Amino acid sequence: MDKVMSNKKIIALYVLPALLFIIAIVYVPIVLTGYYGLHEWNGIGSMKFIGLENYSAVLQDKDFWSSAGHSLLLAVFSTLSLVLYLAVALVLSSKIKGSNLLRKIYLIPMLLSSVAIAQLWMKIYHPTNGIINTLLEALGFTNTPEWLANPSIVLYALIIPIIWQYAGFYILIYYAALKNIPSSLEEAATIDGANAFQIAYKIKLPLAMEVIKVTIVLALVGSLKYFDLIYVMTNGGPNGASEVMASYMYRIAFKSYDFGYASAIGFFLLIICLVVTWIVRKLTATKEQIQYS
Repeated sequence: MDKVMSNKKIIALYVLPALLFIIAIVYVPIVLTGYYGLHEWNGIGSMKFIGLENYSAVLQDKDFWSSAGHSLLLAVFSTLSLVLYLAVALVLSSKIKGSNLLRKIYLIPMLLSSVAIAQLWMKIYHPTNGIINTLLEALGFTNTPEWLANPSIVLYALIIPIIWQYAGFYILIYYAALKNIPSSLEEAATIDGANAFQIAYKIKLPLAMEVIKVTIVLALVGSLKYFDLIYVMTNGGPNGASEVMASYMYRIAFKSYDFGYASAIGFFLLIICLVVTWIVRKLTATKEQIQYS
């Protein structure tokens, strides 16, 4: 076996199928997106080469940068919500009574499609029959808000179901990372007199830091390209108040039939995601990794 694995030709032969697959589904679409952005194209007819006009127009497009700001706000809240997910995972990993049932409950949103979640929360946010406004009216509030029709609050109203939708996913990741920490370390700390907060802060969090870094990148990049729930609930409205980069790109491509310009927007979205990922990796980089056995 060692002889086989030391043969570079055999290694290349093993790697080649996966490499070709990645090139076909990742890098070729990226190159084509950049190429289409150089053309004026309605998605059906012939393409007209216009150089960097689309990319220059994106840089001056106020609607695009407004949608980028909305995506950034969503990314910030999604990243901050990781603190809540981590806190829940810390509680669940501490062998509390009923933790198995709670884990299953938190995973329920992951079993639902984004369309189903959108329909559910549209009912919750309904201005007259929704449960939120019904409770507010029961408490004596007369001017209850129209959650999805008010431009000043619609984006914040959308953030709540998005955070709820992905709670189970991140809690499960954090729970698995925390349960992978040897119990002997916690037992030794307990014997030395450490309380639950000290054990979590001094032992569990440092040992789970590599997983936390990965989830930060996932939350940021996922938020920047988020689309489906927002499209179903508000379609970017009212008046673009909940428009994000992905929904703006979709509107340009499939409603304005300007696939060249939409491709340029998609390429900028890719660049923004790459830059954000690079910044996060630089900010969270450590010179040495904590090891345990």
